[in-house]
Amino acid sequence: MSLSSPFIHRPIATTLLTVAIALSGAIAYKFLPVSPLPQVEFPTISVQAGLPGASPDTMASSVATPLERQFGRIAGVTEMTSTSSLGSTNVTIQFDLNRNIDAAARDVQAAINAARGQLPANLPNNPSYRKVNPADAPILILALTSTIIERARMYDIGSSILQQKLAQVEGVGQVVVGGGALPAVRVDVNPTALNNTGLGLEDVRAALAAANTNRPKGELADGERTWAVSTTDQLLHAADYQSLIIRYQNGSAIRLSDVARVTDSVEDIRTGGLSNGKPAILIIVFRQPGANIIKTVDRVRALLPQLQASIPPAIRLSVAIDATRTIRASVRDIEITLGVSIALVILVVFVFLRSVRSTLIPSVVVPVSLIGTLGVMYLLGYSIDNLSLMAMTVATGFVVDDAIVVIENITRHLEEGKKPLESALLGAQEIGFTVISISISLIAVFIPILLMGGIVGRLFREFSVTLSVAIAVSLLMSLTTTPMMCARLLRPKEETSHGKLYRMSERSFEKIVGAYERSLGWVLKHQPLTLAVTLATMAATIFLYAKVPKGFFPQQDSGRLTGTIQADQDTSFQAMQKKLAQFVATVMRDPDVESANGFLGGTSNSGRMFVSLKARDQRKATADQIIARLRGKLSHVPGATLVLQPVQDVRVGGRSSAAQYQYTLRGDDSKELFEWAPKVFQRLRKVPELTDVNSDQQNKGLQVSLAIDRATASRLGVTPQMIDNTLYDAFGQRQVSTMYTQLNQYHVVLEVDPQFWQNPEGLKSIY
Repeated sequence: MSLSSPFIHRPIATTLLTVAIALSGAIAYKFLPVSPLPQVEFPTISVQAGLPGASPDTMASSVATPLERQFGRIAGVTEMTSTSSLGSTNVTIQFDLNRNIDAAARDVQAAINAARGQLPANLPNNPSYRKVNPADAPILILALTSTIIERARMYDIGSSILQQKLAQVEGVGQVVVGGGALPAVRVDVNPTALNNTGLGLEDVRAALAAANTNRPKGELADGERTWAVSTTDQLLHAADYQSLIIRYQNGSAIRLSDVARVTDSVEDIRTGGLSNGKPAILIIVFRQPGANIIKTVDRVRALLPQLQASIPPAIRLSVAIDATRTIRASVRDIEITLGVSIALVILVVFVFLRSVRSTLIPSVVVPVSLIGTLGVMYLLGYSIDNLSLMAMTVATGFVVDDAIVVIENITRHLEEGKKPLESALLGAQEIGFTVISISISLIAVFIPILLMGGIVGRLFREFSVTLSVAIAVSLLMSLTTTPMMCARLLRPKEETSHGKLYRMSERSFEKIVGAYERSLGWVLKHQPLTLAVTLATMAATIFLYAKVPKGFFPQQDSGRLTGTIQADQDTSFQAMQKKLAQFVATVMRDPDVESANGFLGGTSNSGRMFVSLKARDQRKATADQIIARLRGKLSHVPGATLVLQPVQDVRVGGRSSAAQYQYTLRGDDSKELFEWAPKVFQRLRKVPELTDVNSDQQNKGLQVSLAIDRATASRLGVTPQMIDNTLYDAFGQRQVSTMYTQLNQYHVVLEVDPQFWQNPEGLKSIY
């Protein structure tokens, strides 16, 4: 009994089966997500905490350490790193590949709640978490620019309106607004004038803190009506604070304007952003781990007209960098390659079979097998990416093999004088289990890949499964559609007439067969030599395998570069602004660069840059070549370095790095680490294969250390806490009061006048 017999005798049912397979794949194709590679990221959660004005050491000891202690108790944590800078701490937690990220997020939130009692009491907000890997590159960068509206207003609109709406888009993991700060009322105190009144910074802080409140007031009511009680308990503009009375002294009022300059400004004056050399607010969009890049960007782009309509017309919202442009082009190129592969396979089949009817069979079977694979991919939750399309391209050769084997065997019976139906039945019966065994052996080759663990196994699992599914669908077609079409399309030998092309090619094939027979005869006569050549080939293969360079993944040209700006540790923010402008201008002058965006913030001596290159067909140089020629030009900016690296679709680890590779020194003694880190750094710089070697060690900047005379302080009634508070009031951009509005909450920022914090001599004026 032949497996193909029912399908040969029922051509209509077999045709319907073939059409159903093709339709299922064609429909699934419309719904399959598109991405550069299979989604194999480690579940990663980033926790952010802020304490304005706190030093990195304070953030590490009082914020990062309690959080890390709680996070370390969560099941499935494989890696945890923390970075503390001025006023900010970021803890990145990476989980096992099999860990569900939503369940991990709940555990992280519980750990944050458990650590709250150990965190500083003056922490403005609870630590927040995001299901995003900070080492990932953004998928979209938007720029807000205007020639009329000030930067603070644009930042307010970006963070209060646009950030909220973008964060609600499916697939978006985190939205970062950079290049500015929220509007605020800044109070720049003149410590000399304040000291002449006999007041201290703590008095100013207390007066400002009491100037704003937003508490329930209750209501009034009689038998018929009620009145809501409200008060003018909010001061929202700098002019309102000018007349604020700090204290009455000797019968006269000391007002804030007597001792300070009050202005409408921003919370943090040490921020800035540029887009193609113009001042801008950057909105940086990251995706959630596992979210589809193409669909997420498409959703955001569809929302852009609505977002533009929700902000003032004087502000222009534009796309600065789109990560999906090169992804779409890459997938499109592989789709074209797949189509060309199918066409070449069919052409080769025609050349050797020299029959239009015989060639028509694989011309139907091969595309249907590949299209049917798309339906199974959809059911498995896979995507159209470079690896899955590569698998289908490779599978084209396997798929056509099954069809040719069946066609050749059926054709042999036709040439023996049998009828097409009889030939199809006999040929399919004879070759059926052979085709099955061939397909199973091909699928078995990919079983080890399916059993591989780690990120490599996850990465290539989709490739192996897609290839195996294509072979399985091809097997089904070879046992059903191929013999049915042979029975209906092929003609008996006596009805077949060969043309001139067939006769000419036949002579060529006879010559090829004759040459093969002669070479085979020579090989059989010289068996020892043949065996020796075989062994030498195997030895050469092993030798070359050992010599071939090896790596995790080839360097990718994604059309995007990321850069980290690192200046000398004693560099001021004003100097960093000039250096950022120089770096952006230098990068923009390169003919292969389309756009360059950068922003400063977080620390006074660092910044980030995002560069978009022109389309691959519009530039001659690769991303690595562009970086190499920019390296010399960027080195002309004194006192700072910009390290550029191409964005890669596959990243391992949750720690953001300024280079392709990173080495981490760990130890229990920080002094020992600080001693050995520079030594390792200098040795790595001497390795000729390495470029752009840098370190994140930040302990060599200028520092002013105050030694407290505790005996004198105690005699004067001054405690170390009072000293710390006074220094924080003077130099920490301390947020001392909150202004509540319907759109957002804004702060009153206390600091001494800039002339007193531009050099250490200003400390002598603080009382």
